[in-house]
Amino acid sequence: MIITKTPFRMSFFGGGTDIKSFFDEYGGAVLSTTFDKYCYVNVRHLPRFFDYSTELSYSKIERVTNINDIQHPAIRNAMKMLDMHEIRLTYEADLPARSGLGTSSSFAVGMLNAFYALKGKYADKRKLADEAIYLERVLCQEIGGWQDQIAASFGGFNRINFNADGYEVFPVIISPERKKQLNKNLLMFFTGFTRFSSDVQKANVLSKKDRTSQLKEMLVLVNEAEKILTNKYADLDDFGRMLDHTWQLKRQTGAAISTDSIDNLYAKGLAAGALGGKLLGAGGGGFLVFYVQPEYQESVRMAMRDLMFIPFEFEDGGTRVIHYTPETYVPQDS
Repeated sequence: MIITKTPFRMSFFGGGTDIKSFFDEYGGAVLSTTFDKYCYVNVRHLPRFFDYSTELSYSKIERVTNINDIQHPAIRNAMKMLDMHEIRLTYEADLPARSGLGTSSSFAVGMLNAFYALKGKYADKRKLADEAIYLERVLCQEIGGWQDQIAASFGGFNRINFNADGYEVFPVIISPERKKQLNKNLLMFFTGFTRFSSDVQKANVLSKKDRTSQLKEMLVLVNEAEKILTNKYADLDDFGRMLDHTWQLKRQTGAAISTDSIDNLYAKGLAAGALGGKLLGAGGGGFLVFYVQPEYQESVRMAMRDLMFIPFEFEDGGTRVIHYTPETYVPQDS
């Protein structure tokens, strides 16, 4: 039996520049972190006592005898890609799916990590990120960027650069005290709305809106935000003000990014004292994060009292195997 633990990610700057059609031409970069909310994938070989050979438990339960009959596209394609047979897979998570935190990509990374471990093989973080990108973007043909898979696999607070040759991951060098203060100044709330990131991306593509100028400006903000974090003499509050700037740019990149309800919630947060914030993920719902100075946090929490408050701390581990019990498996053909 294998159990993997994979973090969710929080993206601050550069979201949208991690889409291949953009960064192949203009380059891209994101500033993001993983935090201490996780998904867990439990995998083992299914004993041959049943009239089905594969059992999957996520938001629904599937029991099939043929891999082609699996409804979940990521599981079906991953099992084919890695030649997996006769398994029982269970998925659990600390936060809901379709909520803007890269949950589907965290699942993809954690599942691939578990499959390799079940085969008795080690896959490093880059291999897992690369294969999760291939699984979601090529095999499943889901529209979206690359940052989620990379963040979930590598973990930590990173700048990820993208270009026509691929990507590079650079840990953000920030003192523990400054990093802790940034963490304390961020408040996260669940809006209650969930959606598929790929659906939001499709809606924005169909709007045929030229987003290039906004994305180029959002790319520049990555450099400026990183400088604020790494320069101990810079005013950390400027990070919060820049979050508002990047969110206003993000809202211009597609009609499905925000809604009237989300705009009203965001305005309430700013009126209560937040310096800035953004909706996490592709847009349309999920989690709002605000940068709030300590003296205004009670006021902002009061303004958001109808939403669920989610305390969190940054994490550095990325995906990992937290339980490994080897088992003897002889393929049925043998």
